[in-house]
Amino acid sequence: MAVVLLLLIPLPFLLYIAAPQIRKMLSSGVCTSTVQLPGKVAVVTGANTGIGKETARELAQRGARVYLACRDVQKGELVAKEIQTKTGNQQVLVRKLDLADTKSIRAFAKGFLEEEKQLHILINNAGVMMCPYSKTADGFEMHMGVNHLGHFLLTHLLLEKLKESAPSRVVNVSSLAHHLGRIHFHDLQSEKFYSDGLAYCNSKLANILFTRELARRLKGSGVTTYSVHPGTVNSELTRYSSFMTWMWWLFSFFLKTPQQGAQTSLYCAITEGLEILSGKHFSDCQVARVSAQARNETVARRLWDVSCDLLGIPLD
Repeated sequence: MAVVLLLLIPLPFLLYIAAPQIRKMLSSGVCTSTVQLPGKVAVVTGANTGIGKETARELAQRGARVYLACRDVQKGELVAKEIQTKTGNQQVLVRKLDLADTKSIRAFAKGFLEEEKQLHILINNAGVMMCPYSKTADGFEMHMGVNHLGHFLLTHLLLEKLKESAPSRVVNVSSLAHHLGRIHFHDLQSEKFYSDGLAYCNSKLANILFTRELARRLKGSGVTTYSVHPGTVNSELTRYSSFMTWMWWLFSFFLKTPQQGAQTSLYCAITEGLEILSGKHFSDCQVARVSAQARNETVARRLWDVSCDLLGIPLD
């Protein structure tokens, strides 16, 4: 009888009822660290929405001085006021950062270095997903330009300050989608072939390769770095794809909330004892498997050199 009654219940209603349990199952992994951050300085890119916003709020809640590095300063100011109100921490600041323009990146870094004496946490969170083909102000394909090259340059410009402030950490937000990515050095800007989905995957693979090579270069410096998969999160990341926006809406009951999605970034930013795992990839607050290409040290080193060349950074 129970089975018959179950079959009579509309599927959408069943999904609605089951959603909290399914979401809980899919969002295992919570940062349980009790570390407080008074006197610490953090920069979070893309902090005016989604995972970045929640990451910034969590850091502010723990007492850090937090910079929201945003392209939309007006929206960032509203978020800063919201975080200040919720946390009681008034040290939440907004600064302009457009990762699609190296001039903006350099201007942000210059201003920050003039303003701050220390930097303990850099979270490279901002990103674009499934954009129509377009280029950044410097002629880079948008996904590779924003998701990888923009953060590569920002990290380079702030690296000496991170070293001076050690122990410090760099967290790069990647994705499970990196498994579908490839680094095509002969067509890094996707001028010969373009797929908005694959372009995103390629840029997320670049995030992991950058993390691994950065960790290798920073051994013994007191600066450690980690890449993270935040999970499938209900955020504005799909805004460029009407299909993905519809899919996200359809399955929204089963997606992580931005707060849940921020947990692994937070875990890698503040959890004590992670130094030995520098360069590793994390998901749900634990080390996660990466693709074979993401483990390729030769590709990682070549991508580093190519990135330096594209950005006008002298090679070591």
